[in-house]
Amino acid sequence: MSAVQSPLRGAEAQGVAPPPLAGVRIIAVEQYGAGPFGTQHLADLGAEVIKIENPRDGGDVGRAVGPHYFGPGDSHFYQSFNRNKKSITLDLKTAQGQEVLRTLAADADVVFNNLRGDLPAKLGLTYDRLKDVNPRIVCGHLSAYGRTGSRAAWPGYDYLMQAEAGYLSLTGEPDGPPARMGLSIIDLMTGTTAAMGLLAGVISARASGLGRDIDVSLFDVALHNLAYVATWYLNAGKAIGREARSSHPSLTPSQLYRTQDGWIFLMCNKEKFWGVLAECIGRPEWAQAPHYRTFKDRLAHRDRLTAELDAVLQTATTAQWMERFAGKVPAAPVYDVQQALDSGFVAEQERVLAFDHPGGPVRMVASPVRAGAHPVRSAPAMGADTEAVLRQAGYDEQAILRLREHAVI
Repeated sequence: MSAVQSPLRGAEAQGVAPPPLAGVRIIAVEQYGAGPFGTQHLADLGAEVIKIENPRDGGDVGRAVGPHYFGPGDSHFYQSFNRNKKSITLDLKTAQGQEVLRTLAADADVVFNNLRGDLPAKLGLTYDRLKDVNPRIVCGHLSAYGRTGSRAAWPGYDYLMQAEAGYLSLTGEPDGPPARMGLSIIDLMTGTTAAMGLLAGVISARASGLGRDIDVSLFDVALHNLAYVATWYLNAGKAIGREARSSHPSLTPSQLYRTQDGWIFLMCNKEKFWGVLAECIGRPEWAQAPHYRTFKDRLAHRDRLTAELDAVLQTATTAQWMERFAGKVPAAPVYDVQQALDSGFVAEQERVLAFDHPGGPVRMVASPVRAGAHPVRSAPAMGADTEAVLRQAGYDEQAILRLREHAVI
């Protein structure tokens, strides 16, 4: 793996710690959201992520997801999931494409895909198909419903998982229709879970010399995210539904409250915060009032407490209450997306950064993992790194030309 270890040596020579995943090489047959989001986590941490895109169908379909574009085949959506990566064109449905894949896999840590569950085996992306060229290769598979079972060949998307896993019965007001979350949270969580699985596989392979298949599916992650809600049903027979004001099902105050100019979310999820809140709003006697003293008491009188808190909180603006609660009571203003990204705290923490792009800087949200300052690149054009990657893998000019002539790359 000498070809991917030079970043380590270069950083060490300068006395600077390299990115955490420098020296890890990932071949990614990925598109759209969940898969690219997962490998972007790893690329942000220094892994070399090489996207394989089919030249016959326009590559990653996310390139065409509008309505906003930096240029042809360069949507805002695509840029959101693919920074710090490389892109090569390769048709895996050809014999020559399979040969190239195997050559790349021989010098990689991971071969990852987010295809329909029945496709990895057909396209030579499984451990069984690649272990002969690299016994320690980790083959990651992110699918809709898994690679086994009656739904292996089913396509699937985030909103479908939210619907079937019960999310729509938990979101929104009790008297409203079923509602999904505003974000594609299952895609994002599944991508993040896949990244964790791939790292576990790489650690194991480096210790034992043996790789494996790692599977994660949208459906499994959606179900797993039910967490304590699932445990309540499975062990106590309690299936919860939607709560008014986005409130916590068993703790209060832990919900939305009205202010003079909008809303504020309070979360007194420890008993100590109730007394602090009572002091901050000028109602210290509420802390020991019989009907409000404990979580159980307040839950039994939630409607009354909501009305009384609304009355007090509507005497000042959300910003004024935030100043009063800051660092004392767990509280948050209720922002729209514009307000969230333009907030002073986001600017203070440098969470929105400008990344290099051929057409000018691209502003995006920074990686949530802080591991030192390292250069960041915008997402690559389709096939931008094909020749460089193939030359590094041992293909000379004539071999690359033949692949182009046969439309393999």
